[in-house]
Parts: sequence; structure tokens; C-alpha cells
Amino acid sequence: MAKVSPVSIKYIIHAKFYATGTVEKPDVIGAVFGQTEGLLGEELELRELQKAGKIGRIDVEVESSEGKTEGMITIPTSIDQAETTIIAAALETIERIGPSDSKIQIEKIEDVRSSKREFIIERARRLLADIKTNSPESGEMENAVKVSARISQLQEYGTERLPAGNIDSDELIVVEGRADVVNLLKHGITNVIGMNGTVMPDAIKELSKDKEVTLFVDGDRGGELIAKNVIDNAEINYIAIAPAGTEVEELSGKEIITSLRKRVPINEIKEKFMRERRRGRLREKEEEPEQGEIKELTDEEKETFQNLFSDLIGTRGAYIIDKGLNILRKIPQSEVISALKFLKDKVYAIVIDGTAMPNLIKIAEKTSCKHIIARNFTSTSDKLNLVSL
Repeated sequence: MAKVSPVSIKYIIHAKFYATGTVEKPDVIGAVFGQTEGLLGEELELRELQKAGKIGRIDVEVESSEGKTEGMITIPTSIDQAETTIIAAALETIERIGPSDSKIQIEKIEDVRSSKREFIIERARRLLADIKTNSPESGEMENAVKVSARISQLQEYGTERLPAGNIDSDELIVVEGRADVVNLLKHGITNVIGMNGTVMPDAIKELSKDKEVTLFVDGDRGGELIAKNVIDNAEINYIAIAPAGTEVEELSGKEIITSLRKRVPINEIKEKFMRERRRGRLREKEEEPEQGEIKELTDEEKETFQNLFSDLIGTRGAYIIDKGLNILRKIPQSEVISALKFLKDKVYAIVIDGTAMPNLIKIAEKTSCKHIIARNFTSTSDKLNLVSL
């Protein structure tokens, strides 16, 4: 299995967990992989990311006392900020570890590179201060001093302590985080401020009332998601996008200038996103199964589903079954809808311990599913065979 080199680690997820019973490390790791499987789509499957060396070894510390367990989970990643935060959020959906009810809470996501940069800058300043010679500095050293001086303009703005340069200008460049702000300052672009996340802070919304605002995002899927979110929730004038596959914090001065010159008016971006959404809705409509006769259960199916239902009683779990009556997934009820979207064309039946809610039935109607077996139903369907046990 591939490992993440310590050199390539970007972020470390720190999560605290609690379990109502005694559990061990393998139980925790099994829950992390098992209960996030199929939840985030193929691109963010933890097993595949680990095989590809994009997440490292999951480290678990456990401490049991009086029949209960608590501990810490740490996950190093080399993927970008948006994908790392999605995986972190997915951990908080885990409801059971081994046989015990559990709760997982993200304590922090550590930016490894940020702490390294802070150390480098501070150490470089001390080294420069120790130089006692009067000999002329080389061009390289002069450039380093200029860069250090520019970075020293970094400040914190507002109660949210947003990283920023000199924002007195009539034009404002908005980026995602501190590392992006530092990189733009390093290359002489000072009218910049960071959001410290994927949502436009209120402080920047206030600034934008009197300024021409350009949102500058990474050239990846995360950058696109941030752009869509900001467009829906804030007023900006332009969007600039880093070259495909790159992050703003990694760009050279020339790449930054080129990207900003290619910025696009917000109306054009909105039209593009609206076209994509319309195409998505049409595609979903085309993929909806045609209405036909509701298929009844065979004797073999009745016996199989009855046994599976009995096995689930009291677990708040669910089985997803294929046409050959094989188990595709055994998962918590809360993960069924996400799993259906992932297993869309493979699903034949769903067995649930509890009540099948309307949203589950609606999603199931858009898949190849034919039967839902549950204790109760709160709505009906003219496409599915709903079996109450």
C-alpha cells in the first residue's frame, strides 16, 4: 500500500472520538473505512486515496475506562484544502465503532506547510540579523530581503482575523487562505485578502460594497466549488482562475499576473454555471427509469429479505442488495441515500431497520431498485414494491 511521504503532506486531520463500549484500534479504523465507503464518490474513496498515496496511515490512540472508550484519530493528506475538509466532515457522520454507538468530532485541520513557512520566515530574519559583514549583498540576497519586506505587510483584518495585505485600494483581490495571500504579497500584489475557508466572510462583503472585487481561485475542482458558493452568496465583479491543476499559493509571479489579466466578468461565469446546471437537470431527467409494473417478490426473495430484516433489528442499519440477492453494502441508515447515488445501476432491493422516509423512496425511484423492505413507510410509490415487515 502506498504511503504519503512526510515531504508531501499538506494537512493533518485531528479528530476526537467517543464510544459507549470498549473498542480497539482495528475497530476504529474499520469504522472509518467502512462507514465512509460509497459516501463521497469514487474520487474521494479513502481506500483508493490511500492506495494512491494521497492519504497516509491512519493513526489511532485509544483509552478505555469503565466500559467506555475515547481517543484521537489523525489522518495525514496530500490533497487540497476542499477535499481534505470534505473527508473530515465525512468522519463526523460515523455513528458506530465496532458494536458500540459512537461520536466523532473534528478538533482541527492542521496546515503543515503553513507552520513550516512561518518557521522559515522567522529563522531567515534571525539569520539576516546576525550578518555583520559590510560586503555588498548579491542580487539573490537583495531579492530575498525584498520578498521578506513584502511578506511583512501581512496583517489581520476584522474580528474574523482575516489574512490581508494593504486593502486601501479601490480594487480588492479575494483568495481562499493565508498561504495564497502570502504568495501574492511575495510577488508584489498587496491589495489582497483571504477568506480563511470556502464561504465569503461578512467583513469582505462589507468591503465589497465600495470596491471592485476579483475572486481568485485554484484551478481545480475545489476552486470551482468555492466560486459557485461565493457567486450564490456574495456580490463580486470578476473571477480569476489559476492554471488547471494548480493552486494560487503555488503560482509564480508571471502566472499570477497572467491569471488576473484573464479574469472573467461575473455575469459570464454565472451564465456558464447556469448552463451546466440546466444540462445536469436534463441528464437526470433522461436517466429517470420509465414507469412500469411493480414487481412482486418471489418466494426465495421473501425468505431472503425476511432473514436480512431479522438480522438488522435494533441496529439502525440497512442492506443494499443486487439482482442476484447478494449484499452490496451493509451500512447505517444515514448513509443509504449517498450509497444509492453511488450504486445507482446495481441496486435491486433495500432492507431497512425502521421507517423508509419519503426522500429515500424518491431517490430509490431514480435507480434500478425494485423493492424496499422496512418496518413502516410514510409515503407511497407507483414505481417500487414497498414491503412492510
